[in-house]
Amino acid sequence: MSYKLNKKLVNLVPYDPITGHYDIRLDANESCFNLSDSLKEKISRSISQIDFNRYPDCLAKAPTKAFAELYGIPEEFISAGNGSDELISIIEGCFFEAGDTIVNVSHDFSMYEFYAQLYEVNVRTYQKEADLTINADKLIAFCKENKAKGLIFSNPCNPTSIGLDRASVRKIIEALDGVLVILDEAYMDFWDQSLLADVDKYDNLLILKTCSKAIGLAAVRFGFAVANKTITNAIRAAKSPYNNDTVAQTIVSDILSEKQYLADCRDIIIKNTKQLYSDIVSINERYNCFEKVYETCTNFILIKTEEFEKIYKYMLDNSIAIRKFSGFIRVTAGSAEENARFIEVLEKYYSK
Repeated sequence: MSYKLNKKLVNLVPYDPITGHYDIRLDANESCFNLSDSLKEKISRSISQIDFNRYPDCLAKAPTKAFAELYGIPEEFISAGNGSDELISIIEGCFFEAGDTIVNVSHDFSMYEFYAQLYEVNVRTYQKEADLTINADKLIAFCKENKAKGLIFSNPCNPTSIGLDRASVRKIIEALDGVLVILDEAYMDFWDQSLLADVDKYDNLLILKTCSKAIGLAAVRFGFAVANKTITNAIRAAKSPYNNDTVAQTIVSDILSEKQYLADCRDIIIKNTKQLYSDIVSINERYNCFEKVYETCTNFILIKTEEFEKIYKYMLDNSIAIRKFSGFIRVTAGSAEENARFIEVLEKYYSK
């Protein structure tokens, strides 16, 4: 009798990102800033002091302290993970039991549903309004109707670029007594509606933060979960003891301490995103080519277009990688030069 995979695994396929070399990468919502030579030298000096024969600090105290100081929140509310993906997996696998129901929203980050289903947690999907916004009252009612034990969504949202204001999110949290609200603030560095300061006010709020976007450390794989002491202690107990290696901890500690550098990078990214949005709107006004260009509070632009496949391929042919979805393209704001090149190629596509 030969071994067979169970039904959870039999149809899974590995994640398949865009591969190959492209001169401009505007597909993954990464920061356009690589580290400067001086910061790389700082990191090199720190790494040279590592005892490589020793296990890492299991609570990642140094990067947690740096994160706490950067965002002005107590260290005891923070747990570190190997990217937000690991934290999502831990939370959905440990805070819910098989048969529990968790609510996500559409459109949103696909890994929320992926991990929930892997742990045999039921997923019910709330459909956003036609303009891709969330109606807080309808979402609350949907969670109650489905007897949800959890709710997870990104704010601002990937891939829509749209945010839900702080008051509406508070309303959702307060209305869903006994429901764990998992709020992914991966892109909140580009907006001003964070609830990080409120985590100790609620017993059902958990916020995810990443180092892969505004902070510009996508290569390192580091994320944080922020919640009250009870939830934080549970995450620290449930995670793998040495989930963040010492090299990653060292790099993250060094960069999170560079407050002015991070603020300068964020401000330039916001400026570049606004300019990219303006330039795309200008093309749309000249050619009437898109169904909608969504206003953004992130570092990317979402465009609704029936020509998503053709534009995507045309960009790749011109060595520019962007992201496509059914009926949409998503473009990350790069450097000013990268954005200008994208606009030049987009203009060429519609003027040909």
